[in-house]
Amino acid sequence: MRGVLAALFSVMAFLMRSSAETFTLHQFATKGMTVFLGLLPLGAGACTIAAGMWSLREDKSWFLALDGLCVSAAGMLLIWSNRITFSMAAYTLVGLAIVIGGVELGASRVLRRHVRDEWFLVSAGLASLAFGLAFLMIRPENAGSILVWLGLYSGFSAICIFGLALRLRAFRASVHKLATNTGHN
Repeated sequence: MRGVLAALFSVMAFLMRSSAETFTLHQFATKGMTVFLGLLPLGAGACTIAAGMWSLREDKSWFLALDGLCVSAAGMLLIWSNRITFSMAAYTLVGLAIVIGGVELGASRVLRRHVRDEWFLVSAGLASLAFGLAFLMIRPENAGSILVWLGLYSGFSAICIFGLALRLRAFRASVHKLATNTGHN
């Protein structure tokens, strides 16, 4: 679900890019865009918290729940604050990307013991860190450029999360098949 939300955000960022500098978006819809920027991480964080709580019962992996809490907190901050501008929201997401990158790298280290293809999560973590640091160094100023940066980052993140989800689904099916075959012998 988190991959779907990241892909949706990427598409929306590129669709809104062309009108990012118009008077209408700048004056009228800036708060709407900020709330939209908050709803996506809130939904993604809720999905990640649910997945983390599920895995806490099974393998005591708390990185996923921590990741979801960070993402949800940023989403709630963006939604509830009346004083956050679009630029501030973008920098909040950049800070969040750096934190998420570290958490994803930690989670991939734990996942490595269970799944061969943890490189999807490593790629997402490295991309999050690289995106955040590059954004802070380059500091794009206009809304169109910021939307391109955010769209590219969320699109790559969506691909990595989709890849990991498919790999984990295949892993779950193979474990279930192995358990079923072992039970019959």
